Amino acid sequence: MAKPLHEPGYIIDGFRLEEIVHQGGMAFLWRVSRPDTTIPMLMKIPKIGEDADPAAIVSFEMEQLILPRLSGIYVPKFIAAGDFSVQPYIVVERVEGTTLLSRLSALPLPYADVASIGAKIAIALDDLHRQHVVHLDVKPSNIMFRPTGEAVLIDFGLSHHDQLPDLMQEEFRLPFGTAPYMSPEQLLGIRDDPRSDLFALGVLLYFFSTGVRPFGQSERLHGMRRRLWRDPVPPRQLKPDYSAWLQEIVLRCLEIEPAWRYPTAAQLAFDLNHPNEVKLTARSERLRRDPLTIVLRRRFNNDLTRQRPKPALAAQLASAPIVAVAVDVAEGSVMLNDALRATAGRILATLPSARLCCLNVLKLGRVTLDMTLDEHGQNKRIDRLALLWQIWLKAACEQHLTVRAS
Repeated sequence: MAKPLHEPGYIIDGFRLEEIVHQGGMAFLWRVSRPDTTIPMLMKIPKIGEDADPAAIVSFEMEQLILPRLSGIYVPKFIAAGDFSVQPYIVVERVEGTTLLSRLSALPLPYADVASIGAKIAIALDDLHRQHVVHLDVKPSNIMFRPTGEAVLIDFGLSHHDQLPDLMQEEFRLPFGTAPYMSPEQLLGIRDDPRSDLFALGVLLYFFSTGVRPFGQSERLHGMRRRLWRDPVPPRQLKPDYSAWLQEIVLRCLEIEPAWRYPTAAQLAFDLNHPNEVKLTARSERLRRDPLTIVLRRRFNNDLTRQRPKPALAAQLASAPIVAVAVDVAEGSVMLNDALRATAGRILATLPSARLCCLNVLKLGRVTLDMTLDEHGQNKRIDRLALLWQIWLKAACEQHLTVRAS
């Protein structure tokens, strides 16, 4: 097995090593060029040898398997890979942007900034999950932002692909991840739940909005396992001015039981982008951690350890769709709206994680001077939204409701 070469100017399969930009514990990261390629590129070369960490080699193999199957603006573009029998490497697009790690010196950030950052990351995670991948190492150093604003997820060495062998789980018994961000189920060896990424994002939101990590910095497995039964201090105990809607979101992400978190990253992104529509519960007002009785019950009767059948990643995402209903607000449509309401209610009863979205088309005159006001000077779009709210108020009582006029 060849050792990686670290000399600028060396050519590997047509790629010229220009300069080393990062040297981590598991790999070297080089800026490379190739005559037939104009986009900026990075080459990742693992540290291999007799003293190499076996986990580093296996995680590199996982990244070689996963990256070619990913696409879109939320991940770096895959370009090439080298075989371990000659020279192992991965070449990807060098994202022209900044890493989230650079914001740590400014913590805590304003709540609006935290929500905006979190929403962008959640959108990227939703796209990744729909490509059958759970990242499992969401943290500031693995998140970048393009100049156009989109979040980019990097480093897939610890990730799980729903349609590929999980080499990390096959080769090692200990859980792998970054200690402050690992979910309770990861500590138990569960690696195929996309809600683990939402837990990590909840840690990030908590940290960026308070300046304090919810579970500390413990690297010992014994200390990390406390999050199986111990909830974090509510942010409002640390910052009395903490927004109720943001605490609702953060504590929901940090629920110990995955079923109590957001079903999908898309729904989390929606709430972060629409704080006025966040459904507040007792979480939003909490000032103290759970009482000792609840902690002890979790400690000695942890439901996470119970074996249960889990749906495939795609099936789990499909169980939390957005149900879109087209509503006619014209006179004489009461019976139709009642039928739509009843049908939507039956659908939502079978899909409790779904979100209801009511739509109505507002036809506007494109050649008039003012398309937004009616003959009484009232805003047509606002009037139409008010009508939708009146018609579907009953359906909204138990569901998150998105209303949009187009």
